[in-house]
Formats: sequence, C-alpha cells, structure tokens
Amino acid sequence: MSQHKVAMLTAGGLAPCLSSAVGGLIERYSDIAPDTQIIAYRSGYAGLLTGDSMAITPNIRQQAHLLHKFGGSPIGNSRVKLTNRKDCERRGLVPPGADPLQVAAEQLTKDNITILHTIGGDDTNTTAADLAAYLKTNGYDLTVVGLPKTVDNDVKPIRQTLGAWTAAEYGAAFFDNISNEQSAAPRTLIIHEVMGRSCGWLTAATARAYLDRIKSAEFVDGMLMNRAMKMIDGVYLPETAFDLEKEAARLRQVMDRNGTISLFVSEGACLDAIVAEREASGASVTRDAFGHVKLDTINVGDWFAKQFAALLGAERAMVQKSGYYARSAPANNDDLRLIHSMVDLAVESALDGVSGVTGHDVERSGQLRTIEFDRIKGGGSFDIETPWFISAMEEIGQEISPAD
Repeated sequence: MSQHKVAMLTAGGLAPCLSSAVGGLIERYSDIAPDTQIIAYRSGYAGLLTGDSMAITPNIRQQAHLLHKFGGSPIGNSRVKLTNRKDCERRGLVPPGADPLQVAAEQLTKDNITILHTIGGDDTNTTAADLAAYLKTNGYDLTVVGLPKTVDNDVKPIRQTLGAWTAAEYGAAFFDNISNEQSAAPRTLIIHEVMGRSCGWLTAATARAYLDRIKSAEFVDGMLMNRAMKMIDGVYLPETAFDLEKEAARLRQVMDRNGTISLFVSEGACLDAIVAEREASGASVTRDAFGHVKLDTINVGDWFAKQFAALLGAERAMVQKSGYYARSAPANNDDLRLIHSMVDLAVESALDGVSGVTGHDVERSGQLRTIEFDRIKGGGSFDIETPWFISAMEEIGQEISPAD
C-alpha cells in the first residue's frame, strides 16, 4: 500500500454526527493504515482556501474515541462555495481574480494530500464534486470521498443522512418541555418550528418521535396536564398544502375543547408564498453564497402564528425553534451505527482510489456504496405516503393534502 496523506473537513450547518465522523475517520485510519498522516482543515473549505489546518497528532489519535460523545464539529465549519468567486473574494478567502477551485487544488498539492474526506450535506458534497472534477481535469492525483450529513435527510439518492435520526429525537425531547407552556395561560397556541428547507422529513420524524415519547407517559386524571393537552394538533411540511379557513375551523374546535393548540411547522413550509409576499411588499430577502434564502431571516413560525392566532381565538401565541438545540447534539446509537458503517466504507474507498459519497443508494436497491459525485443532488423531498407518517397523521386527526 502506497503512503497516503489524508485531509478532512466538515462544512455547512451542524448535524449530530460531525464530531463522531471525524473521530471515526481518525480511528479507522489508525486501525488499518496507522502510518497514514492526517490533517484537518479548520472551518471547512475556508481553511482549505487559506491553508489553515491542524495536524492529527498521536495524542489526538489516542483520544479520538471521545469525539463520539460530543456534538458540533471539533474542526470547525463554514459555508463556502468554491465556484462562487465573488463570495470567496468578498470574504478574503482568495486573492482578487483568483479561481477558488485552483487555489484549493494548489493548497492540497502544497500539503501533499492524496485523500480528502468531506463531511457535509448536499452543498458540501456538490462542492466536493466540483473540486473532484477540477482536480481530475487538471491532472491532480487526489481521491475525494464524502460522508453525507444533514438533519434534513434530503440528499439524493441517499436513503438516510448522518445526524437526522438524532435531530428528530432531540427535537422531540425539546418539545416535550415546551409543550408544558400550555399551562402558563389559557388558549395558548404553540408553534414548534423545525429545520427543513425543502424537505419535511425532519419535521415529520420529530412529530413521530414525540408521539412515541408521550405514549408511555402517565397523567393525573382530572387535571390540566393530560394526553389531549400534550398532543400535536397539526403538522405542516413543504410537501403538503392546506386550506387556511378549513384548517382553522378544525383547530378552533380543538382549542375550544382542550384550551391549547400545538403545531409542528417545517421552516420551509409555505416558504415560496412567504418570500413572494415579502418581495411584493418591497422587502428584501437575504440569500447565502449558494443562493438559498436565509431562513433565520424569514421566521416561518411567526408567519404561521399570525395566520392562526386570531382565527383560533388564541390569547397567547408563541414560536419555539428546536433547530440549534437538535442539530448540536451528540449522535445517538442509531446514528453511531450508521456513522461507523459509512466511515468504514469511506476509508476503504479512499485507499482503493474510489471517489464519491458513501450512503445507502436508493437507486441501487438500498446498497451501501460509494455513490458517484455526479449523482449527488440536494433538494430531496419527503414521501408523504410513508406508512409511519400516515399513521402519525391519523393519530393527530389531520388530513394529508399534497402540495402542488
């Protein structure tokens, strides 16, 4: 086996898998190729462009197992698109007029890197694909293998992205506490805004996890803390549509009966309508380097609260967001198993010189394989015909209508 030097980076938003994936890569190389040098670029592609890296020392290797217990990224993140020259220039990551792909390639060559591992979502890995294509076209001998992380679970054609299961579990735990706010004032409307730009999987999975969580709860009969008051009353996803007046009439009956309403809302639900409404009013809409609307400036939950509060006769309306709490958690056992399997394949593929993104390929019978970069795409949608989602919506008592 020829001598390799490995670099890794994490990029994009956080997910409950980054620390464990970094730890897993260090452990796996230490097990099967212990002489391999490893570095990590600080803050993702920003560190690659500026040459800011850290060496994975013998001491770090010995303590790598501890990284499975942490959330966040031990090597830092950033949102950088290597094909967006203007943004890279504006942020001082490349000199004026420079091609970021060339700068990145030259830095990898300067650092004598033969294998690069990228840990991120669709933007991170499509950027990795751009870099891999550039390297191949320009004669650089480098293998790039990505690991798919995103709480949205929307990377095609991958069945399950790293961190999503954990985010759903922690989002459910978050709302278990928040739901008790219904006892602070009569006729309370609680909006739980969950991450998910174009895919409602996380909102749906968080709702299911929460329903499972309260099934085992015991309540004191006759008091204002019962199963009905802890229930979810509506779930709204980018993939679903609803008639406001009809839905408000249904929820008004629930409010009159229970004195509280709890709604789970994906941050991408009704997003196009909200953005169009704002732009029509003359307001500006901020977008990131990838052209995505910055969701933290939109406040979809507030929009839902304004739509429903008066129609439901709510005396109090509150919006709570579980996103940063859920995405910063350490990986749970389900995700740890998934991380280990994908890490093992990533290292095997890297040493074999096979570039791509590891994952269960839904277009290849769900096989765990290194998927070709040109097949990796973002914007995957949640299938609202999924049996567990249908079952959850039946329990909630809400009809499912697909979006146009």
